[in-house]
Formats: sequence, structure tokens, C-alpha cells
Amino acid sequence: MTKGAFQVSREIFENEIWSDVVKFRIFFYILGKAVFSQDGIEQAGIHLERGQYLRSLRNLQDDLSYREGRGNAVKKYPLTTIQRKIKSLEKEERITTKSTEYGTLFTVVNYALYQGLDNYKKDSVEQRRNSDGTATEQQRNNNKNDKECSKKEKKDKEKRHKYEICDMTLAELLLSNIRENNPNYKNPNLEKWASDIRLMRERDNRTEDQIEYLIKWTQSHDFWQANTLSPSKLREKFDTLIMQVKQERNKTKSNVIQFNREAEDDGYNYGF
Repeated sequence: MTKGAFQVSREIFENEIWSDVVKFRIFFYILGKAVFSQDGIEQAGIHLERGQYLRSLRNLQDDLSYREGRGNAVKKYPLTTIQRKIKSLEKEERITTKSTEYGTLFTVVNYALYQGLDNYKKDSVEQRRNSDGTATEQQRNNNKNDKECSKKEKKDKEKRHKYEICDMTLAELLLSNIRENNPNYKNPNLEKWASDIRLMRERDNRTEDQIEYLIKWTQSHDFWQANTLSPSKLREKFDTLIMQVKQERNKTKSNVIQFNREAEDDGYNYGF
């Protein structure tokens, strides 16, 4: 899947995506790593079709790391930035995504248009005639294939997950933090966890930053790390946790100042 070559039109340099470095790198990486085989492949027990790529966001974050400065320090894009750019790519209908327990399943929309040699030929109609029939017949076949692709893409969209990428990312973050305290913690149903986090956002009006903060806070807290071992429990105790965070902030003036500095440093506005 990762060997060999793939093609891309020179028109990419005139496309608006070219001016967005992060979004371009994400899309170009997914396009280059996507399955090329017509028959697809099997990966982690999942059948990946042509134009699909399976990768966790944290691994994708590592894949997109870059070197900067005289010391060639390795830097990574924040997960929130990667999530935002992926959402933008989805909105532009360049890709679709589906969360699985093994990572995010990316599908390049109209992959055949990127990797079909005929789409890059500038020959005349006469040059496109061959033993398979006239140019008109070939165009008719191409239109038929395009319609079939459109139907499949529409069907894929209808089957998309009931939660966003950010929900699965937060679910993975909670699991990662739990396993730092207990490496033998059993494998949960991450899709159920992501769905619970979606409910926190949509029904309880919690922000992604609030949820992320409380995940990290609870799993570093002597009492709460053993009492919030799932998103449903985090949701249930959310208001209680907020109150305790506020109480601990107000213990001393220095603690409040330190917290505000940390909040400013990481750019978050937790809203509580």
C-alpha cells in the first residue's frame, strides 16, 4: 500500500488548497497513502477499498512532524489543528472519514479521478479512439462509471459515523491517560465512548477544550482517576468536577495566577 508511485495533476498548484500548508500536507499524505489496488486490501481485520487509508490521528500527527530551526527541532501540529483541517477537507468534499477502534478510516473522494491516467490526457478526440470503441462510446462509459462512483460516495456518506473525529480523539485521549495509571486496563468500546463524548458536546453544551481539560485533570487526581474511568462517568460528574476545579484554583492566589498563565500558554479558553 505504501510502495510505488502515485500521480497528481499540476492543477494542484492553482488550487486554493496549495496556499494552506497544513491542509495540503494532510490531504497529499492521505492521497499518497491510500490503497491503489482495485481489489483493496485487508488491514487490522478491516477491508480497505481503493482510495481508503486507515490511521489513528496520533499516528498521523507523528507522520506529519517536521524539523524547524537551527537545531532541527522536531515539531508536531496540535491535534486540534489536524482535526480542524480534516473537517475542512470533509466540508470541501475532498475526503470522508469514519472512526473505527483501530483509527480513522479516510476515503479520498473521487480517488479514481486523481489516479486515472485518462483524466490527465490532453489528446484530441481522434487520438482517444481505440479498439474498445469510439470516443463517444468511451465517454458514455466514463459517465456511467462516474455515476456509479457518485452513488457509492453518497451511500458512504449516509453510513458515516454518528460522532465527530474530535469525539473519538478525546475517547482515545481518555484511554491513553487511564493506561498511564493502569497499563492493564481492558479494551473499552471506543465507539460507545465517542458517542458519550458527542452527547456531552451536543446535549450538555460542553466544549472540546473543557472535556480535554477534565480528562487530563481527573486522571492526574488521586481520587478522581479511579472514579472517572469512562466518558459516561465523566459526563455524570461533570458539574461536580467543575466545582472542585474552581475550589482548587481558589485555594491560593498563586495557584490562580499559575493556572491563568498555563491557560494562556496553551491557548485554551476552558469556559469554567
